[in-house]
Amino acid sequence: MTDFKVQLRLRLDWSEMDVLGHVNNVSYFKYIQAARVNYWELCGMPAFNEISIGPVLLSTGCRFIKPLFYPGNITIYTCMEFIKNTSYGFHHKIINENNELAAEAHDVIVNYDFTHKINVPVSNEFRTIIKNIEGIEK
Repeated sequence: MTDFKVQLRLRLDWSEMDVLGHVNNVSYFKYIQAARVNYWELCGMPAFNEISIGPVLLSTGCRFIKPLFYPGNITIYTCMEFIKNTSYGFHHKIINENNELAAEAHDVIVNYDFTHKINVPVSNEFRTIIKNIEGIEK
């Protein structure tokens, strides 16, 4: 995971299990959401009720590779996959306790002005923060 500078460790909860005895697919999207918010917090993004310009999830997708089971822990590794003019993308890898890839996900985020209801360019300040987190030019 050398390309993935940000990680989040989570405990699997019994309530996330489904009738088939493994973690339900919906829970994976909760884990991915937690990883996105964790990354934004590392960027110093203010609380969402305090901003007029911020992120909106345009799309997300997950490829399920290995089932997860309670009890257990996972680590979600996240990196910035791309930054365009008004959007950027995250790449996530969910790793189980055996250090196996359980799922891989991709998000596309749009930088959005909630007051004017339009997409706006990703700021140079945000790009610099990402460069510092990732340790590379994106």
